Amino acid sequence: MVHDISLTTLLLLCVAALAAGWIDAVVGGGGLLLLPALLVGLPHTPAAFVLGTNKSTAIVGTTAAAITYVRKAGIDVRTALRIGVAALGGSLAGAFFAAGIDSDVLRPLIMAVLVGVLLFVLFRPAFGTAPAPSGPVTRRRVLAAVLIAGLGIGFYDGLIGPGTGAFLVIALAAVLRMDLVSSSATSKVVNVCTNFGALVMFAWQGTVLWQLGALLAVFNLVGGLVGARMALKRGAGFVRGVLVVVVVCLLVKLGFDQWAG
Repeated sequence: MVHDISLTTLLLLCVAALAAGWIDAVVGGGGLLLLPALLVGLPHTPAAFVLGTNKSTAIVGTTAAAITYVRKAGIDVRTALRIGVAALGGSLAGAFFAAGIDSDVLRPLIMAVLVGVLLFVLFRPAFGTAPAPSGPVTRRRVLAAVLIAGLGIGFYDGLIGPGTGAFLVIALAAVLRMDLVSSSATSKVVNVCTNFGALVMFAWQGTVLWQLGALLAVFNLVGGLVGARMALKRGAGFVRGVLVVVVVCLLVKLGFDQWAG
């Protein structure tokens, strides 16, 4: 399957992986760029292989961003890992069912999810801009985060994937009352777990194009490192602005592809 890719297509996929790593590190949702790029670049490849290859790429950039955030943002690693363990289980389950997904249904599903994210952010202009409370997080809120951000979004990540990082940022900010920078930092640790769980299942099913994934992972890694440093430096307002711009651009792109198809 990989040998049929032209050099131009390969270069464009590398650029998409670089941009996706940056987006993932800043606000999450890089898969909303990379997955459609893979679907376009590999039009005759089964959806399960596209999803598996996307995971083999995304886990590298997300891990680099997570390490950067843990070292510089001072997040609650214990809470992040609790949510992450649940997310790993959810992503394993989602990836198990992903083999039956048809490529034709991915685009409208992604569009519907994007619309929901955009409406939420636009109608909540102050969301995630206030500093996070300094007190400890209650057990009830941690449990809610485990169920919603862990099991729920983890299952979605394994099943489809695009937008997981953005959904984690929003869910963690809402449930744990974090600012967007802290939420983005915490979400990276959780997202590493969901990516790992899904990748294990895709690898077990033999639906990963490892050579292509390894090449794209190098570019994704660079994007993730740069994006994490920019988010930490510029703050919550920058993260929110990137989220809105990314969602709008992807909605326009996917809408055009749906209409043209």
